Order: sequence, then structure tokens, then C-alpha cells
Amino acid sequence: MIINIISGILMAFTLFFVFVFFQDYVKTKKEGRLEEGGNFLVYGIVGLIANFFDTLGIGSFAPTTAVYKFLKLVDDRIIPGTLNVANCVPVVTEALIFMTVIKVDITTLVTMILAATAGSYFGAGIVSKLPKKKVQIGMGIALLIVAFVMLSGLLNIMPVGGTSTSLTGVKLIAGLIGNFMLGALMCIGIGNYAPCMALVFALGMSPKVAFPIMMGSCAFLEPVAAIKFIREGAYHRKVSLATNLFGIIGVLIAAYIVKELPLTMLKWVVVIVIVYTSVIMFRSAMKKKVE
Repeated sequence: MIINIISGILMAFTLFFVFVFFQDYVKTKKEGRLEEGGNFLVYGIVGLIANFFDTLGIGSFAPTTAVYKFLKLVDDRIIPGTLNVANCVPVVTEALIFMTVIKVDITTLVTMILAATAGSYFGAGIVSKLPKKKVQIGMGIALLIVAFVMLSGLLNIMPVGGTSTSLTGVKLIAGLIGNFMLGALMCIGIGNYAPCMALVFALGMSPKVAFPIMMGSCAFLEPVAAIKFIREGAYHRKVSLATNLFGIIGVLIAAYIVKELPLTMLKWVVVIVIVYTSVIMFRSAMKKKVE
């Protein structure tokens, strides 16, 4: 029953996001300020592939950042906003599919979601106003953190978790503070999957409950952060529209058709690409300093 209420609230949040996004898109197009050039289909394919692998557990923010950077699809300054706006509906779709599959303590789930959402609200407000150089440095650091967490999992040095499906007392407070920080950091480009999993593992929770907590957190914080980025105009509108539309297809294919793949080798490739992209971000920031 409570999960149904949570899902209903989430859908309401998402519909409000869609309204705000299309209102801004149409207004910008009428005023002739919509981004010129670019290939809508390419944007969509990138979004489809990213959300396909996100549903299977790879994560989408860091790999998508690499693609945006290498193909020069999105200016560095607005990559964080674009990631949050563009992947909003696909992430909500994932959450609605998976939140009811695995049972987790409702108090823990709801409070962790609220903490992440609050973090995203404050984080988006700060990131949307940052100059390009600071965004590049922030994303460079964020990408290294993601690479480290992914590498820890691949080398089996990440905490393996326990059997608990709930948090109480000091552990709950630690979890809320941690998820608040992850919600804020997601606005600079750190995906939530790997860091959130590391957090719940470290708190002794069952590996199974990482997914509903992570998905619920992402699903609620993204509309909040995305609306903030939209109102600041700090995102790529065409990329966001294409990714939201095609990304849903990627989620559905992964969730209902493919379901699982041997992803270890791909994760190693992703780690290498993420580290390389981080270095490129730092180099871009330093070039600006030299100039």
C-alpha cells in the first residue's frame, strides 16, 4: 500500500517535471534560442544505450559524460544539468519497475529517499550557477570517485554488506547524511548506483536492498534537480528531449527482454573510459587557466 503511495507521488513529481520541461522547450524554440545543429537520432541512440546499461547495473552518468565529451555533443558547463534533465523519465521508469520487486523497510526507504532529494535540491542550485572551469574540475573529481567505486567492486574490495533490510539509530542517521551528500553530488555528475550501493553495504544492509534505495533516491531527486536546472537554463534541450524519449525504450528492453548480461569486461572498459574522461576534464580546466 505504502509503495503504491510512493509510486503515485513519484508519478506526480514526474508529470510536473514533464510540464516544466516542455514549457521551457516550446518557449525557447519560439524565441529562436534552441540549440542549432546536432543529430536528434544520435542523441537518442546515446540515451537508449546509456539507460539500457543503467538498468542492468552499469550506471549512466559517467559513461554518458564520456560520450558527451568525446563527441562534443554538450558543452562542459551544462553537462551536469543535461545529465539530470535528460535521464529523468527513464530513471523514474526504472524505479517504478523495480521498487516493488524487493522488500525493504519502508521507514528506511522513505527517509533515505527524502535525504537524497533534499541533497539534490541544494546541489542543483549550486551546480547550475558554477562557471565552466569549476564544473570541469568538479566533474573530473566526480568521475574519479565513480571509477574508484566501480574498481573496488570489480576487485572485490568493496564492503559485501550484511543481511539487514532496515536501518535504525546511529546507522540510520549515517545513512541519511550519506544519501543527502550523494543526492547533492549527483548534480555534478556522480551517478547514484555504485556510491549508494557502497553506502548501504558499509552500513551492513543486504546487497538486495541497495537497488530499491538507489532507484527510489534517483527517481525522486532527479525531477527536483532537473526542474532546478531547467529554470536556470543550464542544460541542452534537444539532447534532453531525445534521451528522455529513447531512454525509456532502453530501460524496457533491459528490464523485460534482456534482463541480464555478463558485464564484467564492459565494466573494466567503462572504468578506463571514465578515468580517461576525468583526465580530459582536468586538462580542459587547466587550459582555461593558462588562457
